Amino acid sequence: MTIAAKIFAGMASMLVLGGGAAQAETLSLGDFQSTNHIVSVEGTTKWMQAVEEATDGKIDFNHFPSEQAAKAKAQLDAVNNGILDAALIGASYHAETLPLNSVVGLPGYYGSAVQGTKALQAMLAEGPLREEILAAGVTPIFGFVLPPYQVLAKERLGGPADWEALDVRTSGATQAMTARSLGGVGISIPGPEVYTAIERGRLDAVLFPLASVPGYKLNEVVSHISTNGSFGGYSFIMVVRSDLFDSLDADVQEAMISTGNDIALHVAKAQDDSVDELVAQWKAEGIDTYAFTDEELAALREEMALVTEDWVSRIDGEQTQNVLATYKDLTSQ
Repeated sequence: MTIAAKIFAGMASMLVLGGGAAQAETLSLGDFQSTNHIVSVEGTTKWMQAVEEATDGKIDFNHFPSEQAAKAKAQLDAVNNGILDAALIGASYHAETLPLNSVVGLPGYYGSAVQGTKALQAMLAEGPLREEILAAGVTPIFGFVLPPYQVLAKERLGGPADWEALDVRTSGATQAMTARSLGGVGISIPGPEVYTAIERGRLDAVLFPLASVPGYKLNEVVSHISTNGSFGGYSFIMVVRSDLFDSLDADVQEAMISTGNDIALHVAKAQDDSVDELVAQWKAEGIDTYAFTDEELAALREEMALVTEDWVSRIDGEQTQNVLATYKDLTSQ
C-alpha cells in the first residue's frame, strides 16, 4: 500500500468512527480440536456463525483451532491471561481447578451424548458446577459431552472376569481407576500412539468414544467394539472471560447463551447419529459390534461403583455429594 493510500484509509476509518457506525467486537476463541473434528464442525464453528447472525454482526470471532493459541491444558489460563477471550475447554484437562466438573468422567451414568448433554447443561445453568467455573474467572456459555466411552479390543470383553490383568488404554485418573476397578491396568498413551500400541500388542484394550475412533483408525486394529457400555464421559465447556462477558450488552449475552443451548444439543445429536452410522459400517466390515448383556452390565456397574466412591473421597468437598446426587438424578431421566 502506498503512503497516500494509507493516509486515505486512515481518514476513512476516522470518518466511520466519527459517524458513530457500529463496530463489530472480535473475540479470539481458542480450541484444541481440529476444524474437521465433529466437535468443531457441528459445535464450535456452528456456534460462532449463529452468534454472528443473532447479534447482526455485533460479535465476530478469530478462531484458533488445533492448539494454535494454547495447548489443551492451557486454554483456561490463556483466557484468564487475556491471550484469548473465549475457549472451548475440556473439563478433564482442568481437574485441579474444576474438580466438581470432573463428575462427567465417572462411569456408569449417561448412555448417549444427548442424555449427558442435557444433564450437563442443567448443571451449568445453576449450582456448584457453574459456581466453580465462575470462580475460575470465566463464564460458562454452554457445554456438551462426548458419547459414553466404549471398549475396543481384539477379544470380546464382557463381565469383570474378562478384564483381569489386561493392559487398557485410559484417559485421566478417573478412567484409570475404572480399568483398575474391573481388574485391568490403566495405561496412559497419547491418542496418536494408540494405533501402534494395539498393533504391537502393547495394549489389550482401549476405552474410547466411538465418534472419535475414525480419527485414529482404531477400527483397523481391533475386532470387537462394545456399543452400550458406559465407561465414563468427557465434557466440553465453552467459556468467555467473565469481565468481558459482563461488559457485553444484555442482548448479546442472551444471544450467546440461547444459541449455545441450541448448538449443545445439536452437536450431541450429531455425535450420537454418527455413532449409529459407524457401528453399521464396522459391522459390514466384519467387526463384532456387540451389546453387553443385562447381566454383564449389572456386574460391570457393581465393580465400577468403586470409582464413584474414590471420586467422592478424593475431592472431599461440601458440594461433592450434592453434585453427585444431582448428576445421578439427571442422567437417570
